[in-house]
Amino acid sequence: MELAGKKTLVVGLGKSGIAAAGFLRARGAHVIANDAQPEEKIAAAAQLKEQGIELVAGSHPISLFENVDLIVASPGVPLALECFQRAKTAGVPIISEIELAARFLRGRLVGITGSNGKTTTTTLIGKVLKNAGLPAQVGGNIGTPLISLVETSSDDGFTVIELSSFQLEAVESLHLFAAVLLNITPDHLDRYDSMDAYAAAKANIFRNQTSEDLAVLNADDTRVAAMTTNAHKTFFSCKRELEEGLFLRGDEVVARANGVERTLISRPEIGIRGAHNLENVMATLAVGLACGAGPDSMRHTIHEFKGVEHRLEFVVEINGVKFYNDSKATNVDSTIKALEAFDSGVIVILGGKDKGGDYAPLVPLIQSRCEHVILIGAAANKIATALENTKPLQRATTMPDAVRLGYELARAGDVVLLAPACASFDMFDNYEHRGRVFKDAVRQLRIEH
Repeated sequence: MELAGKKTLVVGLGKSGIAAAGFLRARGAHVIANDAQPEEKIAAAAQLKEQGIELVAGSHPISLFENVDLIVASPGVPLALECFQRAKTAGVPIISEIELAARFLRGRLVGITGSNGKTTTTTLIGKVLKNAGLPAQVGGNIGTPLISLVETSSDDGFTVIELSSFQLEAVESLHLFAAVLLNITPDHLDRYDSMDAYAAAKANIFRNQTSEDLAVLNADDTRVAAMTTNAHKTFFSCKRELEEGLFLRGDEVVARANGVERTLISRPEIGIRGAHNLENVMATLAVGLACGAGPDSMRHTIHEFKGVEHRLEFVVEINGVKFYNDSKATNVDSTIKALEAFDSGVIVILGGKDKGGDYAPLVPLIQSRCEHVILIGAAANKIATALENTKPLQRATTMPDAVRLGYELARAGDVVLLAPACASFDMFDNYEHRGRVFKDAVRQLRIEH
């Protein structure tokens, strides 16, 4: 892909947009960086200008989109905006930062998507490959812009990529040696018109695979299991034995291929809690085997892996009350999975920015496993309506207030769980910020007690 002399527009100046702008400029492109936020709110404004990048902030001028050679869209900017539609009409190519990176990365690419479990699975696959002695690097939606990994990629290495539906919307030539689709549950329905539209974005992960590639699919998710791809399919299931694939038999994860079985790991050896993490482990094992990692090495890595920050993360125990941070539970299904990790005695903190989901599916678990529900944020009233007549509902105005209230309501042996089922942007910068505030409040509580 020749970039020198091309007039390029980067839209959205988060991490990936800033990295893409720098990449394009370093390769001789004339770069315009655009964001709807005013310049004073763009932290990297001075940095971009120092690189010779033109900055247009405060709006998305239509004329800007119609008079460039290439547009690179950041995942947080909806492609349905009129400015993008006008660019399409003008014949301007629109790609994502992921697609830009894919055209320059060397080696084999491994992609992971799904409504839940992406970050844990991506991180674990990266560790499994590295600990098996395979060259591997990790990026994408996990926090490291994929474009920043181009220079460190190698012909004999693997790049493991967490992919969101937003990132997959504008891919064209992204070719994955192994593509994992963990699950599809209601999420981002404030951006997509329907579940079908959301699933279609996820399905782009298989777009350019061939029969030489691998597709790893959750056999227990009917929408995922029905996905079409040219790649060789490997299924995994926590609910039943499969003729081919990975499944659970008692406490053992078994892989069956061509009539031959082998046990890869037992549940007590898995270092992360929750039934949903068993699915993440199975997907990891399928990819590891395809990439050449040995079973013994993988078993050791999975045993030692204690999870990812903000994903069902144990914080501390105070006088018999355990606190868990699952701030990454930004939709209803991920909160269900978090609640399923505990048998009873849960005080759960819910709420934040509503994403258009239905909170009613939480009712059975609230009734069976929770003692109290603490509501915060903009979606509190909507959640309260869905959960009325379940368990006592309490309100808190801040995260420290919610933590303190949770401790006051708990008894020894109980769990205070942050699993909001919502986005964080009503009160926090992102889910990481929300999780850090929760943990800081818990640690302050421990000092006081």
